[in-house]
Amino acid sequence: MTSRSQQGHTDLSSLSPELNYHDDVDLVSAYWNTLTTLSTSLILLGLALLLDYWKQRKRCSRCPPGPTPLPFIGNLLWLDTKNPVKSLIKLQKKFGPVCSVQAGWQRFVILSGFKTIKEALGPKAENFMERPPIPLSCMIGRTKMCEGIIMATLNNGWREQRRFCVSTLKNFGVGKKTLEKRVCEEAWYLCSEFKSKEGSPFDPRILINRAVGNIIMSLIVGDRYDYQDKTFLKFIHLIEEILKGLTRILPQLAVAGSWFSYIPGPHQKVKKHFHDFNVILKEIVKEHKQTRDPTFSRDIIDAFLEEIEKSKGNLETSFNEENLIHVFFDLLGAGTETTSSTLLWGLLKIVLHPEVQQKVHEEIDTVIGRVKSPTMEDQSKLPYTSAVIHEIQRWADIAPLTPPYITRRDTEVGKFIIPKDTIILNNLSSVLKDETVWEKPYEFYPEHFLDANGQFIKREAFLPFSAGRRACPGDQLAKMDLFIFFTSLLQHFTFCIPENSPRPTEERVYSMTVTPAPFQICAIPR
Repeated sequence: MTSRSQQGHTDLSSLSPELNYHDDVDLVSAYWNTLTTLSTSLILLGLALLLDYWKQRKRCSRCPPGPTPLPFIGNLLWLDTKNPVKSLIKLQKKFGPVCSVQAGWQRFVILSGFKTIKEALGPKAENFMERPPIPLSCMIGRTKMCEGIIMATLNNGWREQRRFCVSTLKNFGVGKKTLEKRVCEEAWYLCSEFKSKEGSPFDPRILINRAVGNIIMSLIVGDRYDYQDKTFLKFIHLIEEILKGLTRILPQLAVAGSWFSYIPGPHQKVKKHFHDFNVILKEIVKEHKQTRDPTFSRDIIDAFLEEIEKSKGNLETSFNEENLIHVFFDLLGAGTETTSSTLLWGLLKIVLHPEVQQKVHEEIDTVIGRVKSPTMEDQSKLPYTSAVIHEIQRWADIAPLTPPYITRRDTEVGKFIIPKDTIILNNLSSVLKDETVWEKPYEFYPEHFLDANGQFIKREAFLPFSAGRRACPGDQLAKMDLFIFFTSLLQHFTFCIPENSPRPTEERVYSMTVTPAPFQICAIPR
């Protein structure tokens, strides 16, 4: 009798020889395919590693030193994205004022210290004028002859746009009484808003942003906005969100190709915000085109539209309506963020240093009193106030790094050779806090800008607006805004920490500029 297990058992020997043969062939084929795939992957990986090694070794003997990069990602893990300046300080201490890091296969050289940066942006400035291509910039519509002004390359309209911005800002009053009067009026609006708080605690950030933004907007669109205007608030909000978003994706901006803009990620929010910015501005431009007088420019938009008319038929011009949007964004973003961040640091520092605030009050009361509006003519008569404003800029250090450059030719800086087409980052923070220049670089010390007789002195290492051909074209406007706004606020208010509130921190929040963490103050009318 046969058991059930025996009945269910299949005798392999009873199968046809052909079937056994085909099974063996399939197994060998699958094994061979797996082996081939694995071998190919290993060969490709080996070639990639070899290429990576070759790119790392392809350096001159006098190239700047730096940390050893990892394959493919370089030194990206080394960067502290929450506090990039901390990473730069460690790098400078270990490798010196001229050193290099790598992001992917792209090598960057970082210049630190007043002596080094003065050499690079002084006699050798011609070699440090060009901007590197940033492939991801295409996701916000920046293409050839349409790159704005800050990141525009020399061949794609930078000279044309810088000349336009400098001359147009001057034509619309920068450095003149006409614009000074406008800034004084805006300072009055700002003081009125502070007074409406009736000494209660509030966060000054929003009001400062609106006041500073209004000066730029009045130049660009010809008029100021009410602080509650929806279009104005939308502009300010979008600028803040775009700059925050760009900061978060800096590593991708540095190494990714244009393909990166099509995949999901935080950069898609930047793309959406910039699209919304475009929509609003295009409506304003449309209105300007319908109402402008060809014989008279009311504002920067009118002046730009006039240049577009003059340049018709010129295929190599950067004056086009798409570029108008990017120039507008650069002016509004750079002009608002830098000055408002500095003023916020100023308010924070004077509540933390009441003895400094008292000296400023005494000087203002003595020189201009509490009724007359401060003007730029008063600046030379207020040496201590001027020293405090300069020290706020130096200590706050709101733009630790300049936008990147790319070397136009092999260039010697210090004892090192920087090869052509190397991306350069100037560490301005290391200049404003250079231990060989400043008596107390890490302290808030207005005496940095005063001589033994208490008179204001200029310091060569004071470079908050950078230096060289790419220095900020709006520095004169920023200086006017800072002096008139700060002096007006101190003329009318005593600022203090809210009662029963903890002392505000001096935590630094990194975006495209460095801002203080949110804080509250009380503005007590004087």
